Amino acid sequence: MPGTPLDRDSIASLIYGSPPLLADYLSLEAQLQPNGFDLSLKAVAGLTTPGAVGAEDADRELSETEPMDFGPGGWLQLAPGPYLVTFNEVVNLPLNVMALGRPRSSLLRSGVAIHTAVWDAGYRGRSQALLVVYQPGGYRVQRDARLMQLVFFSMETAVGEGYQGRFQSENL
Repeated sequence: MPGTPLDRDSIASLIYGSPPLLADYLSLEAQLQPNGFDLSLKAVAGLTTPGAVGAEDADRELSETEPMDFGPGGWLQLAPGPYLVTFNEVVNLPLNVMALGRPRSSLLRSGVAIHTAVWDAGYRGRSQALLVVYQPGGYRVQRDARLMQLVFFSMETAVGEGYQGRFQSENL
């Protein structure tokens, strides 16, 4: 039914399509969930400068970032604060599918949140999200850990023109 979340079988059929709904995933068996797909951690960066948003696109300025290095065993200790995370997976949304990202409950139960924007129909790229460590003692993350579930929605009608913003084909 249009306008509803996609289930595991529907997501799997789109993954095997052309282009695939998702590419560069680590384990289809582990990441494909009953109601979405878990995205895994590729990189973490600290935010080093303030950003800005204005009424016009020309007045939008992203914060600069500094990549962080994973330590032994692929672990990284994060102090409280905001971080920009990049996922391993490449998302290829058809014109009749959009998505929303939600943090895995393990993060929430430890005082960590993931904040995302909408994945518009027609978007293609290796997405990023804001990870915020609220836990005063910090939080440890490991490279390739599953951080967020992407939930896909079938739209009643396909958009005439898909996402055309500045983040199209990002991080590829």
